Amino acid sequence: MDSDLRDASDAALVVAIARFREAALAEVYRRHGDAAFALALRVLRDRALAEELVQEVFLKLWNDPERFDPGRGTLRAFLMATVHSRAIDVVRAESARRAREDRHQRLQPEPQYDLEREVVELAVAEHVRDALARHVGERGHCHAELLHLIDVHVAQHRRGSLLAEG
Repeated sequence: MDSDLRDASDAALVVAIARFREAALAEVYRRHGDAAFALALRVLRDRALAEELVQEVFLKLWNDPERFDPGRGTLRAFLMATVHSRAIDVVRAESARRAREDRHQRLQPEPQYDLEREVVELAVAEHVRDALARHVGERGHCHAELLHLIDVHVAQHRRGSLLAEG
């Protein structure tokens, strides 16, 4: 690394960045990268997102160094404000995405729940109840006989449903 860059002011480094000196960007990162990362990590609570965000902020400085105005404050304050602002944007976007997904999930029926099948099964159960009530009234079966008749009827219904689906 150029020794003149180590001793240069932050404003001089930004001028060097504007002249496409990569070593100047490396020096700015050496000076301010850890603080920028710590802030991003504190806001985002996700190491990978924090690393990505800091990289994005320093890339933005590389691509548009004129955005930094030394008359308005230090380079560190500029970078920290940019990191903080961008991190808050990411948190808000993530929160909005989760809210959208939750809302979408609430509006969608459960994939395992088959309303049509439920209606058919309720109708069949009602039909079986009515048929058994008529059958008991006509023939006077005992409890064990009724259970056997129910099992036979349910098995026949399931076999018919499986054949209809297949």
